[in-house]
Amino acid sequence: MSSKRPINADEPARPPTPEAVGEKGSSAPKPASPAAKKPQDPAPKPQARRPKPLAPKLLALLVVIAVAFIAIAVVGGTGGGEEEPSSAGPPAATAELGFPALATANTTRVGGADPAANAAAVALAVYPSTSESQRPRSVALVDEGNWAGALAAGVLMATPVRAPLLFTAGGEQPAATEEALSALEPGKVHRIPDEGAAASAAAVAKLRDRLFPDPPKHIVIAPEGEPELAAPAAAWAARSGDPVLFAGGDELPAPTAAYLEKHPKRPIFVLGPSSALSSKVVREAERVGGAVSRVAGEDPVAGAIAFARYSKDGFGWNINDPGHGFVLVRAGATLDAAAAAPLSGAGTWGPLLLTDDADTLPGELREYFLDVKPGYTDDPTRAFYNHVWVIGDQEAIDVNQQAEVNELAELARIGDGR
Repeated sequence: MSSKRPINADEPARPPTPEAVGEKGSSAPKPASPAAKKPQDPAPKPQARRPKPLAPKLLALLVVIAVAFIAIAVVGGTGGGEEEPSSAGPPAATAELGFPALATANTTRVGGADPAANAAAVALAVYPSTSESQRPRSVALVDEGNWAGALAAGVLMATPVRAPLLFTAGGEQPAATEEALSALEPGKVHRIPDEGAAASAAAVAKLRDRLFPDPPKHIVIAPEGEPELAAPAAAWAARSGDPVLFAGGDELPAPTAAYLEKHPKRPIFVLGPSSALSSKVVREAERVGGAVSRVAGEDPVAGAIAFARYSKDGFGWNINDPGHGFVLVRAGATLDAAAAAPLSGAGTWGPLLLTDDADTLPGELREYFLDVKPGYTDDPTRAFYNHVWVIGDQEAIDVNQQAEVNELAELARIGDGR
């Protein structure tokens, strides 16, 4: 717990409501379904291309989300009503509007079938592109097989470049990418090379130095052998402009070392426990670069929470109180984490959090959401609010888990208001 205590810090934690778990009269989370879980590959492979939505449909998705918000407001929101929930699911009208699969009062889903569709939808959410002023000047284009380059490319979303990410597949552009490019009409396309994790990230870092007026304030080193632990780095890079580099368990690759040598006094932050990036790597990084600090958790879920809470010398999100945005991605969906990075550098500017199951919210993540749950005593219009972007379809994160997250992000009244 931080010294900044949320307004509801002394309130007892409420168990999830039936609405949150989607089953009348039960607060127990639904057990994970083997069919719903996605494989946790250490290095994501390009997915088979499916028919993608056209740009007008991607834009229409954003309209549907907005309409869903209006519908929710009309029926009174979620998480706090006293009426008994219906076991029949949402009414037909709200189901057609995408509620709750696309949006609830406190969550919005980008539910594409693959990373290319999610990246295109995120890019258009950040840049609606209905006028010249709403279009980006640049776009970063990365192949789906280059997960490390995709994570590293998050830094190009930071000011002043502000370039969202789009994916190619085997050198070809999926339909979603083509149509997003057509709508975005960027002046420049930065193609990220696929030369291995360390070399690709170093190439992005060098591009960052050419495009940015100032050198980085900090440098991040992530484990190239464990993408799940590295995933939160993309969100921070988009927020801060700090480049992301990679290293192996006991080895500091030459491209990484070379970049550190060019910035010898920049503080270095290593993501992951010593099992992922050893003390030997830390010592070598300190030898050629600046002082090294470690940000780690026991697993990807805990590591993402630790990063969200972390703060040192201007580095880290330092989110230990209410009133923030968050981005929720399934652990192992590393390309989705990269695709979502622009949401951490725009809108509600929130850190990436990870869930390790399609159906069940991890206990540690639930406790974190409770710790930063917003509350008010008198006037809710003057309160702080949380909002969570949910990335991926229901095979990645089920609608019942989304509903629980909505409940945890809901503004709660504290005390009697007097």
